[in-house]
Formats: sequence, C-alpha cells, structure tokens
Amino acid sequence: MRLLIIGELYGQIGTASSIARSRGAKVAHVNDIESGMVALRGGQGADVIMIEVREDIEKLCTLLMRERFNLPVVACGIEADSDAAVKAIKSGAKEYIPLPPNEELIAAVLEAITEETQSVVFKSAAMTKVIAMADQIAPSDASVLITGESGTGKEVIARYIHKKSKRAGNTMICVNCAAIPENLLESELFGYEKGAFTGAAGRRIGKFEEADGGTILLDEISEMDMRLQAKLLRVLQEREVDRVGGSKPVKVNIRVLATSNRNMQEAVKNGTFREDLYFRLNVIALQMPSLRERGEDIKPLAEHFIAKYAKANDVPARKLSDAALAKLTAYAWPGNVRELENTMHRTVLMSTGDAIEPDAVFLQGQPDAPKAAAPASAAATSSAPSPTGLVGRTVDSVEQELILDTLNYCLGNRTHAANILGISIRTLRNKLKAYNEQGLPVTPAPTGTE
Repeated sequence: MRLLIIGELYGQIGTASSIARSRGAKVAHVNDIESGMVALRGGQGADVIMIEVREDIEKLCTLLMRERFNLPVVACGIEADSDAAVKAIKSGAKEYIPLPPNEELIAAVLEAITEETQSVVFKSAAMTKVIAMADQIAPSDASVLITGESGTGKEVIARYIHKKSKRAGNTMICVNCAAIPENLLESELFGYEKGAFTGAAGRRIGKFEEADGGTILLDEISEMDMRLQAKLLRVLQEREVDRVGGSKPVKVNIRVLATSNRNMQEAVKNGTFREDLYFRLNVIALQMPSLRERGEDIKPLAEHFIAKYAKANDVPARKLSDAALAKLTAYAWPGNVRELENTMHRTVLMSTGDAIEPDAVFLQGQPDAPKAAAPASAAATSSAPSPTGLVGRTVDSVEQELILDTLNYCLGNRTHAANILGISIRTLRNKLKAYNEQGLPVTPAPTGTE
C-alpha cells in the first residue's frame, strides 16, 4: 500500500504518517496538489491519496481523471468542520477522516482499499488446479498469459500471483488496454518527454517505468493495436522502454502478466495479434474456468459478496436461503463471477426479512429481471407494436435499447456489457458516446472500472 499525503493535515501529518506506516503503508508527503501531480507523473506512484480538506479537492480529482490516474482520494480535516466534509465528498473524495486522526479509522480505510482484489474464494476442483499452478509459477519471473471469459477473475488471479511472488513488496501496475483510446495508450504505457506532442507540458513516466521492480498487468491485451504490439515486443525482449519523444531507452526491471477474453490462437491466425508477441507472453498459460464449470463455488462466492456488500451498505448480512441458492445454481451465469457479484450486490439491497429469498434475486433474461426504461422514440411509443414487439421499429432503436438495457443490468460495467453483447469495448464506447451526444441517459461506469 502506497499512501501519498497532500498538505500538512492541520499539523497532524506526523501522527497520520506513523499510523499508516504501522499498518504497512509506504508514505510520501507533498505540500500541495501541483507537487502531488509532479510526483505521480514522475513515477512515484500511489494507491491512495490523503489530502487536507482545505486544498482544492475538485481540482485534484479533475486532474487525476484527465491524466488517467485511477486513485481513490480521502479528505482529512478538523472534526468540527462538517460543511467542509460534505463539500469534500461532493468534490470527489471517497471518504472523510476527522483530525486528530483515529488509528482504527485510518486502518479501516486502508483495509477497505487494499482488500478489494486480494481474496480468492473457491471450493471447486477446477479452481483448485488453477491456484495450484499459480502457486507453482508465482516465484518465477516468467511472463504469464491468463485467458478466460469476461468476468472469470483473471485480474484477481494476476494479483494473487504478484502477491505470492518475490516482487510482492513492490508495486503492481494494472493497465486496461481496451479501456484506453488507441491514441493515448502508447504514452500511457511508455511515457513521454516534454514537448513530445501538443499538450505535453512536462515529462510523464509511463506505466512500465512506474512498475520498475514490480509487476505490470496488461489487461485485455488482445485489444492492443498492432503497431503498439511491435513496441511491446521490444520491451519484453530488451527490458527497456522508449518514451514518446525520448532520445534514449530506459531500462526497466519488470514481470509482465497479461489477460485476454479472446481465443489468442485464433487472433494470431486471423492476423490481429502478433505471433512472436504471443509466444513471448505465453511462457506460462493459465486458463480461467467459467462459473458454469465451477458450480461448487457459487455458494461460497455468493456468501462472500453478501458479507462484502452488507458491510459496505451498512445493512444486515442475511443468510442465503436454500431456495435462493437453488435459483443461483440453476442459472447459466454468462457474465461469470462478475455477474454473480453484481447480482448479489442488488440482492443485498433488495432483501428484507431474516434471510435472502428467491424474489430478491434478479437474473438476466428471467421474468423478474429488472429492465431499463427504453429511450423514447416515435416507433417505440406508437401504439401499433406491443411493448415486446419488434415489428415497426428500426434496427437502430432496437440496438439502442438492447445496449442501454444491458449496460443498466451490468451496473454500468462496460467490459461486462460488451462481453454479453458480443462486441468489443471500443465499439460499445463509441455507441455510448453517440447516445450521450443525443442526450440519452447512459448508466455511468462504476468508479475505477469500465
């Protein structure tokens, strides 16, 4: 855990730092937002930012979003300043910690941030084999290609491998190759020098340099442009990166993990993925089983997510009834563990009584599944077709409704929605951009995801 503190925390910085360090965090301190951004651009790295509430938190959140630093922000201020606390949350802070700092409160915040992807919950034989292989190859520096359907937990296993490796004490950097536009991915990965292009006001360290000494995860690598694949191949071969606009290469010491929900051999055959890069990445291959292949894991996973979201929403952690469990185990789970997690999140919020019953469990494609309101159109609102009829509607209107309905079901998770729809995330992103320009409401992606 890397903590970056911005400001003096009303003179309490020493106490806050000591508490964080006692909980295993590596703490860095800067005086203002500008210095914090310089540190991040320079590759210092952070997992969470703690900022004094007197600073311009909205400005910080805007800068982080603009430069694609996906970091949670925690505001700190004097205990009596409730107005400042409300303003900080509205400005984008995830939490507010009153000062002087409380040891248990800071520990709880750090724990909540670090536990998100640390646990692997399983019982099935299929996942037991995956974990056994992960344990065996984790201590090495070999590249690992993790494949499987969307939502099977590829990133969770990647983090598990890093945690078990000799690099566990160093950072792990994750880059979603599908979520970053092609024209930005190169500078995101390799960094750039001042003046390399319009808007490059200063040097920016790329993700490979930021991961120096640790691990870099290239998520959905099959979505990477062929030109960048060639540059990535050189990084793997030479262990050095060329910043955009740079004059000399920079050596890096990294372990590379990659994931894909595609058939990589088919991608190579079709000419959309370089064969030489495939073999460089595929030193170790891990195939994640679908949730359909690990039915024994549905109950422990469901109970894990019930406990997680009950705690997050401050509601009782109700027991899963036998009837509700039977409904879950009979379902096909096209979205795998991610869909199960979203389903249990909804279920926790919808449940009443002493136990979770079947009527609180909404599943995609079943009669009780929630549906998004269809966008208004002349064809959709006319009395001629029935609400479920397609005759009389344009292909565009049907496609639009299907996309928005699926996105709503996935709670705004675009990667999951694209997988269910059978399209690339880039195609989905372009469709949603067009809908936004038309003024249609689009479910926002959850913080830190797409």
